[in-house]
Amino acid sequence: MSRTTRARRPALATAGVLGGVVLALAVPSMAGAHVGVSPDELTAGDHGVLTFSFSHGCENSPTTALRITMPEGLASVAPTMDGDWNIAVERGDDGLVSAVTYTALTPVPNDLRGAVSMSVGLDESTPETLAFPVVQECVDGKTEWTQLAENGEDPHSLDAPAPVVSVTAAAADGHGDHDAADSSEATAATPTSTDPLGIALGAGGLVAGIAALIVAILAYRRRA
Repeated sequence: MSRTTRARRPALATAGVLGGVVLALAVPSMAGAHVGVSPDELTAGDHGVLTFSFSHGCENSPTTALRITMPEGLASVAPTMDGDWNIAVERGDDGLVSAVTYTALTPVPNDLRGAVSMSVGLDESTPETLAFPVVQECVDGKTEWTQLAENGEDPHSLDAPAPVVSVTAAAADGHGDHDAADSSEATAATPTSTDPLGIALGAGGLVAGIAALIVAILAYRRRA
């Protein structure tokens, strides 16, 4: 093996390690560069507070505003007042909120987490999936988080996915969980019924055991 080949191996190894480090640092950064929503699951017919958060601007430019479009199937929308944002509400012909724009009083620097929230109400006819397209405006440029995964497509493979909330079906009646809990508590509180025959047999066995013990003691004393 030549000296040149031996010298190249450490250099290639070093380059590989550095490349892996760069990739390890870049992947979490790219994965976190989106607008997320929490919680990502609600129950049909229920209410909940959705929080939309982000930690990156547009190409590292500070964020100035978020415009969130409401999907069909929401019975009500009420943006949360926040001293860090001005809020503008748009309504459709039906009077329901169609979009909400949050404008930052001070641009949110890159790598600092920003968040806005709103209360939403669902009805029984709300679809199983609610997508909230978001346009993130920055000091320089903007990013449209509006992509939706097709059937069988991994949402994580999208470059600019829209925040999505899954809707689960409501229980058959609104008190199903409470009834189950009450039933469990009632069962736990109910005293266990006694069996007279079992008690009699147990007592008889105890007496027989004591008698056998006495006989054994007497027999032992006689032998002694």
